[in-house]
Amino acid sequence: MLILQFIKYSEIEDLDSEKRIKKILDYVKKDKIVLLEGRLKKEEEAELIRKTMEEIDKKFKGIELAVIYPDDKANLGFLKKIKKELISILLGDRIGMTIVGPANKVTEIKQNPDKIELLTK
Repeated sequence: MLILQFIKYSEIEDLDSEKRIKKILDYVKKDKIVLLEGRLKKEEEAELIRKTMEEIDKKFKGIELAVIYPDDKANLGFLKKIKKELISILLGDRIGMTIVGPANKVTEIKQNPDKIELLTK
């Protein structure tokens, strides 16, 4: 069975980095695919990967991770670029989506401009 666990950004915004990572890993270790509103900081992504490597064993095989960002600003007109920049400043890490899944369930996450392909076992 495939279980998707959606985590709203408001659930993690007041947590420190360690607690954010623990919350995500706890779900993933229960074989759930986490859909996180927003994204982790680069340092948190690196720490998530480091923690995952420490916890790999016969049962927990690791994670697959993908971060989806909003449309590329290069294809927008001048006013739309300014609007996007303003939204980015106001919302910060809430923009985009992070997908984290257990490696024993998710074999690959492919990102295209128009779709996300999540390949599972």
